[in-house]
Amino acid sequence: MAVPLIIAGIAGFGVEDTAYMVSAALLASGIVSIIQSKGFGPKWFRVGAGLPTIMGTDFAFVAPAASVIGAGGITAYFGGTMLGALLEVGLSYFVKPLLKFFPPVVTGSVISLMGMTLMSVAMGWAGGGFGSEDFGSPMNIGIAVLVFLAIALINHYGPSRIAPAAVLIGAAIGYVVCIPLGLVDFGQVVAAEWFAFPQFFKFGVPAFKLEYAIPFVSGYLVTVIETVGVMQTLGAVTETKLSDERIAAGVRADGFGSFIAPFIGSGPAATFSQNAGLIPLTRNASRKVAIMGGIIMIVMSLFPKFATLISIMPLPVLGGAGILMFGTVAAAGVQSLSRVEFNNRNMIIVASALGIGLGVSFVPDTVAQLPGILSGLFSSGISAGTIVALVLNIILKEKA
Repeated sequence: MAVPLIIAGIAGFGVEDTAYMVSAALLASGIVSIIQSKGFGPKWFRVGAGLPTIMGTDFAFVAPAASVIGAGGITAYFGGTMLGALLEVGLSYFVKPLLKFFPPVVTGSVISLMGMTLMSVAMGWAGGGFGSEDFGSPMNIGIAVLVFLAIALINHYGPSRIAPAAVLIGAAIGYVVCIPLGLVDFGQVVAAEWFAFPQFFKFGVPAFKLEYAIPFVSGYLVTVIETVGVMQTLGAVTETKLSDERIAAGVRADGFGSFIAPFIGSGPAATFSQNAGLIPLTRNASRKVAIMGGIIMIVMSLFPKFATLISIMPLPVLGGAGILMFGTVAAAGVQSLSRVEFNNRNMIIVASALGIGLGVSFVPDTVAQLPGILSGLFSSGISAGTIVALVLNIILKEKA
């Protein structure tokens, strides 16, 4: 549930709208989890791989969301992600040839860049939120450090069945600590409705402009690659032989889910990579369990009080968790790069992608005057870094 909280924070939402976005994310995740786990449709447009899979909103879309929301508001975010989702559906028919353009040197650079560009957001939360009167106060920093350490220690020392929930447990600890400090206002929870149905276009009709979609292209490309990897891993751990068509159907479910999610006010849906690790851990590979998980998420989404309880979480708690979560994303990219031979060619690709990507993130006005489509292509550090990595990977040939 971290991603909808992050997006709501970027959009400047109050508690009520934030709670709705959390509920919408639960609803969308539940629906698409059922689709992915069950599989529907004819062979030419099969949606869902039919593997036990839980879906959710992905961190790959957070960094570009910040630039798009800043430029056009929340409707630009929804419009951009919907257009990008159509790209992912289209790419599902070309999964095998597409992967050739994304070796570890490219994907590792992009994933690392995603984590790095989000660190300023997490640090701002850890301080209590930019512009707040007590920003950077010892109390705020102390809470963030407590949550950070709790997550790190539980993840490292906790039992194998507990460690995957380290972020949830650590955030809960920070949440409880904030109550006697007067940082949690339960009045919002009391005022929230007990039951409510989702609303179509709650935040307005999506704004469909190419300039809003371009920053999300890198996120969708990354999720395509991640989904293929998760599907292949799930096939191995469930001892299921997967055809290329079935993997493509899994990618298609991501795109389909990401397209329908904004109708109810949620961000893009993507396959959670944690699925592949939890199945051997729990020794349960039943699709029925994943489908039941989707049903539970749908039911939970109908109770605004639950979503409001999550939405009033103090920013320092989110900051402590965010530092580790975004850092983990960056580290995952480094892990991917560890499989790369760092010769002169690959060093140039990584250095250029990170340098330009971070540079644009730090000083976006540098590229603001670029003409037409170039301004859109380089509007976020993620898209800029991805383009640079892709182009250099193609034009810089390996030396004999």
